[in-house]
Amino acid sequence: MIDTRITLTELNARNHHALMETLGIEFVDIKEEALVARMPVDKRTRQPLGLLHGGASAALAETVGSTAAYLSVDRSRFYTLGLEIKCNHIRSIADGFVYGKAKAVHVGKKTHVWQIEIKDEFNNLICLSTLTMAVLELDESMKDKFKDLFFKM
Repeated sequence: MIDTRITLTELNARNHHALMETLGIEFVDIKEEALVARMPVDKRTRQPLGLLHGGASAALAETVGSTAAYLSVDRSRFYTLGLEIKCNHIRSIADGFVYGKAKAVHVGKKTHVWQIEIKDEFNNLICLSTLTMAVLELDESMKDKFKDLFFKM
């Protein structure tokens, strides 16, 4: 379901000059059933107590989930935008990396629901997120305006 013709290099190239670059988020695995990105737990992603910031977890979840949704539609006709994100912070972490893995729960014509598990390097669940995405139709003016932002089919 996720378009695996896109390479990790192509995915990561889109992160330049965006929040993903600032937070150190990088895609590390792509399969038809799941997309995985990792993020360091460091000075960019910690809150003042020295633990992973919940907002950084939400940014990782939104990044990997919204990208997975976008790679699951006909990009010549549709694009996706986030509608809602919910994050349950289960466990704290102070350093290392966290990995967000997005899997589809529902892939419909107008909406997608993705579940993102964020785990540490020891497979401990750090955050469980649910992301709802809108599937919207591209019009001709958008195709020209955003042609360099969207992956080709």
